[in-house]
Amino acid sequence: MNEVLRLAMATAGETAESLAEQVGVDPKTAGRWLSPGRIPHPKTRVAVAAVLKREAAELWPDPYRRRDMPWFRPWAEAEREAIALRSYQPLIVPGLLQTEGYARAMLRVGGLLPPEQVEQLVASRLRRQEILTGDSPPQLVAVLDEVVLRRLLGDPAVMREQLEHLAAVAEKPHVQVRVIPAEVPWHTGLAGPFVLARLDNGTELAYLDNQLRGQILTDRSDIASLGQRWDSLTGEALPRRPSIDLIREVAKTWR
Repeated sequence: MNEVLRLAMATAGETAESLAEQVGVDPKTAGRWLSPGRIPHPKTRVAVAAVLKREAAELWPDPYRRRDMPWFRPWAEAEREAIALRSYQPLIVPGLLQTEGYARAMLRVGGLLPPEQVEQLVASRLRRQEILTGDSPPQLVAVLDEVVLRRLLGDPAVMREQLEHLAAVAEKPHVQVRVIPAEVPWHTGLAGPFVLARLDNGTELAYLDNQLRGQILTDRSDIASLGQRWDSLTGEALPRRPSIDLIREVAKTWR
């Protein structure tokens, strides 16, 4: 028996029936999760973990035995299941749009990670990006501040390659990259980065990051609040085509 799941359910006062009702599956299906090796669909794992107030990787560790940071793995699973992603970053290029050189330079800053771990995380980040080139890629809208384009990370060659890549990806029909100009005053997005994801069953999730680890949010009021912030900050961003033009213009300055 999956003792970790059983204890988590007991602690939360949940039965297979009550858990099934909350995550939208048949009670028999939920009952099978207590058996060894019976692992639910990725989006269902995230939903169950939220109900039980545990980490999905704690309840079913096997799917998460990868090189990502352990706390990030549930969100990587959600990304793969998402049909739409809305990402705001005030300081860096979003991970799904980073080049190998940019990701490596960012992870090397401060010498906080050993070289082997840096390379593992770079490889993992590049694998995440495969969702944008698959048969059914999510719709991705990424909003970032102009300072992201102009702050040196690595060296000028790294920056030029990154911005050229960003402009090229932004031309894809399922990707939008929009830039908030530097002259725009303080706006709601500057309180911090966030990502909103919508799964194919209508479930909405959010991801917040900080200096130590990320956090997945599922509470409807939290999602609604971030949705309002998204609407506010996108109102400050340039439209799609002028954003691409600005990215290409700044890319030429990195020599």
